[in-house]
Amino acid sequence: MGKRRTVFGHKMWQRKWLIRFFGLITYPRFNWYYDTEIEGTEILAKIPKTNVLIVSNHQTYFSDALFMMHAFQSALMGRFNNIKYPGFWFLPHEELYAVAAAETIENAKLTNFMKVGGVVSIQRTWRANGQEVNRSVDPKDTENIVAALNAGWVVSFPQGTTRPFVPGRKGTAHIIKNNKPVVIPVVIDGFRRGFDKRGVKKKKKGITLSLRVKAPLNIDYDDSVENILAQVMDGIEQSDKFNLIDQLESSKKIEEKD
Repeated sequence: MGKRRTVFGHKMWQRKWLIRFFGLITYPRFNWYYDTEIEGTEILAKIPKTNVLIVSNHQTYFSDALFMMHAFQSALMGRFNNIKYPGFWFLPHEELYAVAAAETIENAKLTNFMKVGGVVSIQRTWRANGQEVNRSVDPKDTENIVAALNAGWVVSFPQGTTRPFVPGRKGTAHIIKNNKPVVIPVVIDGFRRGFDKRGVKKKKKGITLSLRVKAPLNIDYDDSVENILAQVMDGIEQSDKFNLIDQLESSKKIEEKD
């Protein structure tokens, strides 16, 4: 039992206890400090255990992914649409990974722990150390994501930034086109108001953290990369049309206050 390892060679027992540790320290803040609204997690019980790409919008560096871990593992224990049940302790899905920028991970104090816990780090091709860059995709990064997909589920943030309505990166579409995973869109909200940018410090009590799991995208894998990416961005509600809807709703709220 103790000799089992993840697809990246990390000892499975270490991975389990790290996830339990992070689960324990984040359980109180998600359950007691904030309100939560979770929808659609029953979908997760009906999809394969491997080659699943979960795509989501992004609002903080860490809290979004940790909240998903709570919601997903709880759902796989049959406790849908809430995180009161500590599914992370039993870990019904051991091979759950999240993609993060290497720059973010390398600047964190717990880099090695995060990698053991399931973070797949990649080099951004468009930004480094706060500066715009233009570099080629590292083939090793793609290989690591594909390896994680072959082993289980991968959570990816196609925009690669916490800013809303930024265009998605084509790398996500290339991975979808080449590997034909089941693609599950997830829409999150409230984390930007509840946490600092890193998703560590609490900003305001009583904020509602929401997570909505949507049905798998019906993707034509023979379609163009551009069309697949557009479908993904619609799925996570970060395309131009959703930006317009968001602006209209914001204007309406301001008018109502006036």
